[in-house]
Amino acid sequence: MAAIANGPPEGRYVDAGSVKLHLLEFGAGPTVVFLHGSGPGNSAWANFSGNYQAFVDSGFRVILPDMVGFGYSDMPTDQGDYTLQFFCDTLMAGLKEVGVESCSFVGNSLGAGVALQIALDHSEFVEKLILMGPGCIAEQPDYFTMPGIAKMMAAAGEGINQDNLGDVLRSFVVDPAHVTEELVAMRWAVAEGQPKEVLTTMKTPNLGPRLQELKCPILTFWGADDAFMPPDGKQLCLKANETSRLIEINACGHWVMIEHARMFNAASVDFLHND
Repeated sequence: MAAIANGPPEGRYVDAGSVKLHLLEFGAGPTVVFLHGSGPGNSAWANFSGNYQAFVDSGFRVILPDMVGFGYSDMPTDQGDYTLQFFCDTLMAGLKEVGVESCSFVGNSLGAGVALQIALDHSEFVEKLILMGPGCIAEQPDYFTMPGIAKMMAAAGEGINQDNLGDVLRSFVVDPAHVTEELVAMRWAVAEGQPKEVLTTMKTPNLGPRLQELKCPILTFWGADDAFMPPDGKQLCLKANETSRLIEINACGHWVMIEHARMFNAASVDFLHND
């Protein structure tokens, strides 16, 4: 998909197995890859435009990929369901195409689930994990009991339009001021051409019982008012290993990196620089 009016900025396209992925790249130094969440019209830029520069300024090479089905990346409907493995395989192929041999991941929601799966499958590839409201640590039906996901899936089933998109996005935050007209327009610019199968055929496993297999340092952020993630996941993340830690934020929903960007950026950069 080429750049579109009101959409995110356009970067480069790379071969990633059977698809092409779009990504933005900034800075130089150790690599940090930001993985966005799901939801209609999402992209790496929509999730992380307020974060990446703090990491670049602190000496990191930052990569913002649009995962398959999102942003400007390919959105196939002829390759089966959108499984976690599909997201992981195409992402790894794309990262190898741009010369990434190891990295730290910053992952929100689905993006955190992708980061966790890659860390479990390729422990040598992942240096550190920063997770925000991580998905894929409960059974998939448990997520559908959460009010935010129920609202998003109901809208996806009826058909996302520019009117109901803003209402869906306000479920992600406590303060609706974070859902600006510009954000809604940018998400709609992508969502308008996004096949419904990206969301309706998404299949995710429960990685919760496997978190203790992780050896890398883990920092998890969790909004106290998150309407998307079952709250039992907090203890799973906190107890994942001896180096894991958890920051819970009051008056915060699912988008810690947007709702409390300064705090998120400072704590994350410190975590990456220090053991």
